[in-house]
Amino acid sequence: MIFLKKLQNNLYITKQGAYLHKERDTLVIEHEQQVIKKMPIHPIGGIFCFGNILVSPFIYKFCSDNNVHLSFYSENGEYFGRMCGKQSGNILLRRAQYHVSEKNPLKIAQNIVAAKITSSRATLQRHLRNNGTDNEIDYVVKILRGNIQSLESANNLEKVRGIEGESASRYFSVFSRLILNKEFNFNGRNRRPPRDPVNAMLSFVYSIFTRDISAALQGVGLDPQAGFLHADRSGRDSLALDILEEFRSWLLDRIVLSLINRKQLKVTDFVLESSGAVIMKDDLRKLLLSTLNQRKQETIFHPYFEEEITIGLLPHAQALLLSRHLRGDIEEYPPFIAR
Repeated sequence: MIFLKKLQNNLYITKQGAYLHKERDTLVIEHEQQVIKKMPIHPIGGIFCFGNILVSPFIYKFCSDNNVHLSFYSENGEYFGRMCGKQSGNILLRRAQYHVSEKNPLKIAQNIVAAKITSSRATLQRHLRNNGTDNEIDYVVKILRGNIQSLESANNLEKVRGIEGESASRYFSVFSRLILNKEFNFNGRNRRPPRDPVNAMLSFVYSIFTRDISAALQGVGLDPQAGFLHADRSGRDSLALDILEEFRSWLLDRIVLSLINRKQLKVTDFVLESSGAVIMKDDLRKLLLSTLNQRKQETIFHPYFEEEITIGLLPHAQALLLSRHLRGDIEEYPPFIAR
C-alpha cells in the first residue's frame, strides 16, 4: 500500500453537557457525573465537540502532545475553531504553496472546478438512470457538460469562479427533483443559518468533511488557509474548501439524499428557531455522523494511485498529490473524480 498512515478514528461528542477530561493516557467522557465512555487517545485522529461540551484544560496539551485535533462547533455544525499541535512540514513546501496561491492559482482552480462539475453531472445522470427521463435534469446535464468545456478557455480566476458559481446554481436548481421523499422540500441552497432541513444537513456534512480535509492538509505540511479557488479570508480554511469541492456531490450530497429518500429521518427531527434557523436534533446529528463514518470505511479505487483505498483516506490522498505538484514532482494537480 502506498498509504502508510492508517485511517484514524474521529471522536464526535454531541451529548449536551458532556465533560471531556483525561486519566493518565485515557480520554474520559462524563455526563452528569456518570462515565459514558473511556478510550485510549492513540487511535484517535480528531475530537469534534458540538454545542455545550465542557473540556478539561489538561485536554489541550494532551491532544497537542498526541497530534490530535480538537475542534468546536455549534449544535448545528457551525465551525467555531480548533486546537492543533505544532505546525509540521517543510517550509519550502509552504512557500511554494503561497507563491502559487498568489501568483498562479489558475490551473489548480480549473482542475478542481472541472472535478466538481463532473461529479455534479454524474449525480444527476445517476438519478436519470435509476428513475427514468426528466427533461429538466437532462437539460442541466447538458449545460454542465458545456461548462466543463468552457473551463478550458477560461484565462483568469474570475472566469473560473463564474463558471463554478453558474454550475452550482444550475445543479441546485434541479436538486429538489432528486428528493423522492415528498415530506422534504428544497427551494435552493441557503446557509448561515440554514433555513430548511435539507440545507441544515448539507451544511452539517460539508462542515464535518472540511475538518477532515484541513487535518489532512496539515498532515503533509500545507497551510489549509491558503487556497487557489477560494479567496483568502481571515479564519477560513480556503484550501480545505477548495478540496471539498471534489467531494460535495459525489460523497456528501448523496449521503443526505440517501437518508431522505430511504425515509431514515423525518421533519420532526428538526427544530425551527424564532430566527428562522433550522436546527437538527441530537439523534439526527448522530445518524449523520454515523452514516458518514460508515461511508468513510468503504473502499474505492483511486484512479491516480491505481489501488483501493478507504474513502476516509481520500483527503490524505489528495493532500499528498497537491504537495507533490507544488514540489514539482508531478506536472498538474489531479483532482479526485470517481470512476
